Amino acid sequence: MASVVPFKEKKLLDVKLRELSSWILMRDFIPKGIAGAFQRGYCQYYNKLNMKKGSVAGFSMVLAAYMFFNCLPNFHFKKYEL
Repeated sequence: MASVVPFKEKKLLDVKLRELSSWILMRDFIPKGIAGAFQRGYCQYYNKLNMKKGSVAGFSMVLAAYMFFNCLPNFHFKKYEL
């Protein structure tokens, strides 16, 4: 028999779209909870990709994301009329 996971402990991909707002409100937003979420994400990232910690690939991915999010506000979207 499959075990039932409490709603609060569900992962993001297991939550249905109509339940998303209540799932977000149940999350732990104190600094300790946020730090725990980052730590779990960090561990899952390295466990899924089987990378050595501190490798060039991990650093380059972080650098690319940093550059992307810093340049995005400066990008001007132009409307082209036909």
